[in-house]
Amino acid sequence: MNMEHNRPTLIYRRQEMPQGFSKSIISTPSERPAWLVFNLRIMALGLAGAFLIAGAAAQNPPASASNGQTAKCDNQIRSTYLLGPDDQLDISAPELTDVNNKPVRIDGQGDIAVPLAGSVHVAGLTVQQTEQQLDKVLSKYIRHPQVVVNVTEVRSQPVSVLGAVNSPGVHQVQGHKTVMEMLAMAGGIRQDAGYSIRITRQLEWGCIPLPGAQLDPSGKFSVAEVNLRKIMDAKAPEENIQIFPHDVISVPKAEMVYVIGEVHRSGGFVLGEHKSISVLQALSLAEGLNTGADPRHAKILRLNASADQREELKVDVKDALNGKKPDTPMQGEDILFIPGSTGKKAALRGLEAAIQTGTGLAVWRIP
Repeated sequence: MNMEHNRPTLIYRRQEMPQGFSKSIISTPSERPAWLVFNLRIMALGLAGAFLIAGAAAQNPPASASNGQTAKCDNQIRSTYLLGPDDQLDISAPELTDVNNKPVRIDGQGDIAVPLAGSVHVAGLTVQQTEQQLDKVLSKYIRHPQVVVNVTEVRSQPVSVLGAVNSPGVHQVQGHKTVMEMLAMAGGIRQDAGYSIRITRQLEWGCIPLPGAQLDPSGKFSVAEVNLRKIMDAKAPEENIQIFPHDVISVPKAEMVYVIGEVHRSGGFVLGEHKSISVLQALSLAEGLNTGADPRHAKILRLNASADQREELKVDVKDALNGKKPDTPMQGEDILFIPGSTGKKAALRGLEAAIQTGTGLAVWRIP
């Protein structure tokens, strides 16, 4: 038996291709060699995997997109601000050495003077539109100008200063103003003001350039806190940042603690930059205990925000004064109550009566 007649025969046909090229094609799938079948299967699997990945990417957007818009935070003014008269610009370009790092003021007509191009109208344009306009004008004289425009000073701008300041309200300012300058324009802070203030800024002016700056839940405002005490003590002068139009500066009242009862000076005392104060410190502010005080039965009345009522905390002031017990810390809005001793009051009344009687007799006997 001849085995060669049982072998499968590969039949090739030639298919004419355009431009005179030809290609050999296997006639039927069953007649393809094993290596070719294997390669075709690998290619099919690869294409299927690519389609699956593309479909998954289309159905599942990136995590950054699902988490909301991420703002680009910097000190540059955003594109939504429209330039106007009295704004000051910083224009730079590789070929414009005459204006690099030199401020350019927009005149009353809304024009700026640019070398080679002359007067260019920019009022009503955004920063990006101004760059495009200058590129278009200068392209007649310079190949690829690549102009960069920054706003260094803006015209009259409203800034709101609210809270514990002497003159709260909306203040119209012009030019470069810092946090401390704005507080000075608002008449300064009151005695009951806290040292931690809050600044809110629209994102069109960029994020607030402070380490703790965050976006509000809407993603349209940048919010940061500034410690005024550090600025005034020159410990963090870099926090005296520049204020931009429509910024809101909130100066909250400082938290207070209260001392009532048998003390020389009862009333409220401002915590200021401190988050807490001890019982003995509060007593020192209240100028100490009266003679008829009962320091062993003092109480701290602390507000429970969840229950909207105050809870009592017993404090032995006498042991704290003697060093037998640690000093008890007080929180904001705590009330320290120093009760009076009934026995001491009775003894004091008798002593006062005796003193008054003796004084009366002494006065009576004077010739």
